[in-house]
Amino acid sequence: MTEPRTELDVAAELRRLLPAWLGTRRWFADKGAEAPTVEPVLVEVLAEGDPALLLAVVHTGHDEWYQLLIGVRSPGSPLPEALAAARIGRTADGAILYEALADPELAGRLLDRIAEGGPVGAVRFHRTPGAEIPTGLPAALVTAEQSNSSLAYGDRMMLKVLRLLVPGPNPELEMLAALERAGDVPSAAPLGWIQTSPDLPGGETTLGILQEFVPNRGDGWAIAVEEARACIVGECESIAPVGGFTEEAYALGRATAQVHAALARQLDTRTLTAAQADELVATLTERLDHALDEVPELLPHGRALRGAYRDLGEVVRRGHPLHVQRVHGDLHLGQVLRGKEGWVLIDFEGEPGHSVAERRRLQPALRDVAAMLRSFDYAAHHALAGVLGLPPGEQSPKDLRGTRLARRASAWAVHNRRAYSAGYSEAGGADPRTEPVLLRAFEADKAVYEALYETHNRPQWLAIPLAAVRRLAAARRVAG
Repeated sequence: MTEPRTELDVAAELRRLLPAWLGTRRWFADKGAEAPTVEPVLVEVLAEGDPALLLAVVHTGHDEWYQLLIGVRSPGSPLPEALAAARIGRTADGAILYEALADPELAGRLLDRIAEGGPVGAVRFHRTPGAEIPTGLPAALVTAEQSNSSLAYGDRMMLKVLRLLVPGPNPELEMLAALERAGDVPSAAPLGWIQTSPDLPGGETTLGILQEFVPNRGDGWAIAVEEARACIVGECESIAPVGGFTEEAYALGRATAQVHAALARQLDTRTLTAAQADELVATLTERLDHALDEVPELLPHGRALRGAYRDLGEVVRRGHPLHVQRVHGDLHLGQVLRGKEGWVLIDFEGEPGHSVAERRRLQPALRDVAAMLRSFDYAAHHALAGVLGLPPGEQSPKDLRGTRLARRASAWAVHNRRAYSAGYSEAGGADPRTEPVLLRAFEADKAVYEALYETHNRPQWLAIPLAAVRRLAAARRVAG
């Protein structure tokens, strides 16, 4: 930049340029809504120069808070063609504002700040004691669809940049630190983090988390879907008792139990009272009622699902202990990596649709187990749809070949669910197969959440959770 820009200048330009641009971002929560008004509440210059690096926190007219990392190029410094898609707009004096994370140079300067540590205005950079943070590594923006943004620094580190901000303790940072203290669970160790100062509106807020990169051969979703596809078309040796991902599912169950045990040792745990179990049932029922209003396809099963939730409360009232602890909160095959030594669970921030208070609430570990079991079902359906060349859930029942393949897909899911449960139990977790009432309630809650999500985001996938809802509702009716 040829001369310093004032915070007031940048704030005015952000008010003008951001409303239209935000709606194009995959991490913006209100896509499709009217363009929001934007009020910058924090603008800090993290690195001077041309380009300069700014960090901004803005408050939208939808009453949401977002973090932006912005590159600023002077009027005489054109934006490289490779960064054209990152362009936000041009200021009144001709400077260009753009998404800084797409610029390897600015991404590297952000890493320099974390490595240095200390404050920059109202932003605080923290380095984990003893952590090694090498600088000068090539930086690349991870393009996978997600609610935040991630930067890969070579094959050494990953920086998660939080977009939709919530003040207060960060659940993921808390649990990563707990797993690091435990010392006996493979995890992506936290190396540093970025926070606002506590005197800003809402108090201290986590902006980013730097972690070790986990060398891996892929995430669980990609590996499982490919294995399921091979079994559906008859390429795997067998679907049961081995082959078709079942050995990996067993190992993943073990890894999940080990993470749960480590979190229970390091963080709070307790046993629910009958009254607390009733509160849990009320929460599940409230979520169901909301989903019934949004997803009419769920209405025929509402009574049976409410019964499944009531059964959970009745089990506790009869004296069955229900232990609660900190859990992953959004566990599925896409949240695990196949590392050199086994499976590693990642992304401990919890379900994005839930409040931070809900994500930090102690929960039965069986909720994570139920969520992963649902993920095997999704993987099977996705693989089947790929084989048939159709959107997930839309295979034709009139296609006899499709019917045969559908049975193979279902068998794949069943055997991998069993293998995962066996691995979880063998590593010390409560065997979910011996807790049918509790498992049914938590699987139903997850399937209802999925139905709501698919209705609003991927309606062509709605058939997948609806099939699970029908199965679980039918099981409840049989159980009485």
